[in-house]
Amino acid sequence: MCGIATIVGPGWDQAQLESMLRAQAHRGPDDTGTYVADDGIVGLGNNRLSILDLSAAGRMPMRSADGSLLITFNGEVYNYLELRRELADYPFRSGNDTEVVLAAYERWGEACLDRLIGMFAFALWDAPEQKLFAARDRFGVKPLLYHERSDGTLLLASEIKALHGAGVPAKPDPVAWATYLTYGLSDHGERTFWDGIHSVPPGHALVWRDGVSSVRRWYDLAERVGEAEDVRSDAAVEDEYLALATEAVRFRFRSDVPVGINLSGGVDSSTLLALVDRLGGLEAEVAAFTFTTGDPRYDELPWVRQMLAGTRHPLVVSELSPEQVPELALSVQRAEDEPFGGLPTLAYARLFETAREHGTIVLLDGQGMDEQWAGYDYYSAHLTEFPSGPAIGPVQGSRDASLRPDCLTAEFRALAEPLLPPRAFPDALRARQYVDACFAKIPRALRFNDRVSMRASTELREPFLDHRLVELAFRQPAARKISNGTHKALLRRIVSGLVPGGVVDAPKRLLQTPQREWLRGPLASWAEALIDEAVAVHGGTWLEQEGIRSAWREYCSSPADNSHPVWQWLNLGLWHQLCLAPDRQA
Repeated sequence: MCGIATIVGPGWDQAQLESMLRAQAHRGPDDTGTYVADDGIVGLGNNRLSILDLSAAGRMPMRSADGSLLITFNGEVYNYLELRRELADYPFRSGNDTEVVLAAYERWGEACLDRLIGMFAFALWDAPEQKLFAARDRFGVKPLLYHERSDGTLLLASEIKALHGAGVPAKPDPVAWATYLTYGLSDHGERTFWDGIHSVPPGHALVWRDGVSSVRRWYDLAERVGEAEDVRSDAAVEDEYLALATEAVRFRFRSDVPVGINLSGGVDSSTLLALVDRLGGLEAEVAAFTFTTGDPRYDELPWVRQMLAGTRHPLVVSELSPEQVPELALSVQRAEDEPFGGLPTLAYARLFETAREHGTIVLLDGQGMDEQWAGYDYYSAHLTEFPSGPAIGPVQGSRDASLRPDCLTAEFRALAEPLLPPRAFPDALRARQYVDACFAKIPRALRFNDRVSMRASTELREPFLDHRLVELAFRQPAARKISNGTHKALLRRIVSGLVPGGVVDAPKRLLQTPQREWLRGPLASWAEALIDEAVAVHGGTWLEQEGIRSAWREYCSSPADNSHPVWQWLNLGLWHQLCLAPDRQA
């Protein structure tokens, strides 16, 4: 797990590359490496967080055995040992997965991507071809940002702030902000919240040659799944899914540094814990981490303790209090560079800090099960009803509006670019799941989680986003996902023999933090000050001043159960306060 930085083309100097690496040094505190070609056409840099092969042999940028290829890599290829055996004739000099990617590219070229199981973003300089090949993993677990200059120079990095460090102007993109505030979408394509800075979409690759860049899709979930549903018996599917899930967890324990697990009280975390114990036995002592806010209405500590009863896993509890929020929110905003997900993201940030303090560098969590197995309540409406109208980023478990476009000026609202849901499957449920997995939910959650984990110099691994599991689940008919009102029906049967009955039968609990209470309670003054800052800067242009202030007063004086619009406004204030400050490029 690392940070990558690359510049290719005319008219740049090594100081820019080094500035990029300084800006994202938290992603790799163990080592920093650079390479600049003799002709100055390309420079690669890497911030290394050492996970596999902690020796100097694992340093990056890394050359191929014959010196013709050079790579800077971020992420993990979990099946690197299997690939290494398949590439046994390659003269390996290290014990890590980065060199396996070099060998795989040398053998199979760009088609090597299909053989990689893992999360990754990398830039590879192919000297004989005089081209840069960069790629991002299937679901976008690891980030890959870029900027193209008018002279044909391309800059690539793991974080937006690194591109700003190289001199890319820190100018907001009003279309991205309008889309976010109108539809709740933030991570569904190439656009970022900064003008001129783009994201290589999940499952895409970028090629630069002779000053010209092109981006192409190399992985599409709908294409790999196909339209046909799985007609095998329930038992056959259960056996295959459990075997794959067990292997996915086993792969993600490959590490030369301590590995822990993140737990909440739901089925997904319970499944993860059960698979860990299945691999390690009851004597497994892998550390478990969870967070608490001190509010029994939301905290899942009792459920976590029930899950851990009878095991030898030490439990480490991270606490978030209202007093910590203002300072922590600024720090997380600096890490995210773009809007983030409110108090749950802050609580998660504290959890990663706590893990690092306890010496745990790698953590696993249960992200991805709800989108695979139709875990959210609103999926029931899509058993027969196809998604229609512009896609939105849904907020769960709320009666009140999760978006307030009426508080935006008409001119600003008109800039928003609606995402019309693609009808990627012939059935309504999978069509909706596809929107969440590829546009509305998973990309957003992965961006939040990558930034807060790397902020603490820790690595987060998502075993249930193994593409083999996602594809298998997507092939299942609706009746295996929602049965008699029970969501994740087949998954619950798969894990019924592995996890406590009270956990496997529990309905999904959606609220994780007392965000709505804190924002109208102990954090009200802080929130109002940030909203005022947003209005002071963007009132009359982006925001309807009186509409925002009226909505805020109404929120504070009513039992409204949805704080998402409020968080959007104060996130705009946070972003302006920090990210557009005069020292932005410092």
